[in-house]
Amino acid sequence: MPKVPIALLSVLAVTLWVGPAKPAMTDKDKAELATAASSAKVTLEQGLMVSKKNGKPVSAKFEIENGKPQLSIYIVKDGSKYSEVIIDHTSGEIAKAEPITGGDDLTEAKKQNDGLFRATREIREAVKEAKHDNPGYVAVSVWPEMKDGHSLANVTLVKDNDWKTAVVDLTVYRALIKD
Repeated sequence: MPKVPIALLSVLAVTLWVGPAKPAMTDKDKAELATAASSAKVTLEQGLMVSKKNGKPVSAKFEIENGKPQLSIYIVKDGSKYSEVIIDHTSGEIAKAEPITGGDDLTEAKKQNDGLFRATREIREAVKEAKHDNPGYVAVSVWPEMKDGHSLANVTLVKDNDWKTAVVDLTVYRALIKD
């Protein structure tokens, strides 16, 4: 029997280890989120603009927190200081901004910021483009990722109960879409 170094087995075990999957949203959760995003007086793009006061937005999403809708935006300032900015979805003002100092939130914020490495456009422009290409849909979330050397923005959209994700290349110039 061939001898395999323990270090190699350890690397293989760690590589194959898969963490628990996040539970998928239920139909009830999707319906609640669709209603919240569709009825919000502040759009995802508007929230992204407001959050720029605190830093560069790296992701944004409508979510239900403690039974209430909110618009959560991760930002980075000075290249390494991450915060979560909560935008009041009725007034468009910053409700609160809290530093992200550890845990899964910091890991996600760093990963999202890394996804913007080659971006030549803001994620807000990706949201605008996705909505322009999908009339009648409302943007629920946007998050970037790197794929094949390109910064891509994943924009989740909803119209009634029809959900879709548009992928927008942030490294390719496209004329700005006027409001």
